Amino acid sequence: MTHRAHILLLLFLAVPTLLPAQRPNAGTAANPGRNQARTTAPLPRGATGADWPGYGGTPLAWRYSALGQINSTNVKKLAPVWSFETGDYLDGLLSTPIVVDGIVYLSSASSYVFALNGTTGDLIWQYKYEPPVGVTAAKKSRGVAVGDGKVFVGTRDDYLIALDQKTGKEVWKVANGDWTTCRCGINGIPLIIKDKVLVGATGPRGNVTAYNTKTGHREWRFYTIPGEGEQGKETWDEDSWKYGEANVWTTGSYDPELNLTYWGAGDPRPVFFNSNRKGNNLYSASILALDPDSGKLRWHYQEVPHDTWDWDTDYEFNLIDREVRGRMRKLMVHLQKAGFGFVLDRETGELLGTYPFAEHINWVQRNGRPCNVHV
Repeated sequence: MTHRAHILLLLFLAVPTLLPAQRPNAGTAANPGRNQARTTAPLPRGATGADWPGYGGTPLAWRYSALGQINSTNVKKLAPVWSFETGDYLDGLLSTPIVVDGIVYLSSASSYVFALNGTTGDLIWQYKYEPPVGVTAAKKSRGVAVGDGKVFVGTRDDYLIALDQKTGKEVWKVANGDWTTCRCGINGIPLIIKDKVLVGATGPRGNVTAYNTKTGHREWRFYTIPGEGEQGKETWDEDSWKYGEANVWTTGSYDPELNLTYWGAGDPRPVFFNSNRKGNNLYSASILALDPDSGKLRWHYQEVPHDTWDWDTDYEFNLIDREVRGRMRKLMVHLQKAGFGFVLDRETGELLGTYPFAEHINWVQRNGRPCNVHV
C-alpha cells in the first residue's frame, strides 16, 4: 500500500503542472490535446509550453515550463483531477512523465510503458516488457523518449525497444549488450537527436550508443573507458581499464546549434579500493562532449580524477547562454555529487569557474586537486 500511495502522489504532482486547463471539450481519447489551450507567445529557447516533450523539458535540460496558469497565488488550490495505477508497485516510480499533444507517456520500474489521456487519465495503451527467465537485475526505468512516431524505452537487461506511438505495438528491439555475460543495462532515458536515439549503459566499460530510430541499426558506440591504442588508456594501471566501468546512469543534453551532445560518466571500479587502478582513470567522473553524428569525442572535462568516493558525474547538464567577463559565452552548468557546481564553455570544454553549494567540503586540497590524488 505504501508503494501504491507514492505512485499516485507522483502522478498527482506531475500531471497538473504540465497540462493546460482542464475543459469538458478538451479533446478526445484518441487525440486529447487537439483542442487544449496552448501558449502563443514565443518561448525562451530552453523552456517548454503545454507539452513536456523530453526528460529535461527540452534538450537544453532547463526543466523549466513557461506556463503561467499555476502560480504562487493559486498553487494551494491544486487538487487531484485523476489518478492512474501502474500495477507495478514493488520498486516505486522513477519515471519523468513525457507529455506530447496532451498524451502522457511514462514507464514503471519493470519497463512497462503506458500512454494516458492527459485530460481524463484514461489508459490509451500499455506495453509490458517481459525479460528472459533468469534476469535478476534491479528493476528501474527512469522514463521514455518520444519521437519519429515511436516511444523508446531501455530495459534493465540492456535492450532498447521502440514502440508505435499510437498503438504501443513493438516496432523493433535491439540488444545493447549481452546481459548474461556483462551484467549491463540501460538506466537512463533515451535521447533522440535527429534520426538517432542515444542511450547510456552500464557494464565492464560504460558506453553511449546511437541507434537509427527507424530500423534500430547501431550507428556508433563510444566507450567511457579508452581501449587499446586509444588516448586516455594510459590513465589506467595495467589491465584495470577492462573492468573499470565508468557507467552512464542518466541521459544527456543536446545543443542543436553546436551539434554537440553532453553525457556524464560514472565512477571507476572498484570505487573504494583503488590500489589496482593507479592514474586519473579517464573518462570516469567526466563530462563528455560527443558529436551525435559520429560518436567522436570533441572534448572532455574530468570533475573528480581518480574518484574513490562514488562521486560520479551524474545529473543534468544545463545549457545556457550568458555574458562572462564582458563576452557572451555558451555555457554548461553542472552540479556534481561532490558539492561543487562547474561552469564550462560548452563549445570548447574550457573551465570558467567552480562554486561550492555544500557547507562542508573536505576532499579538495588547496591546489584544487582531490586529496586522494598522489599518482
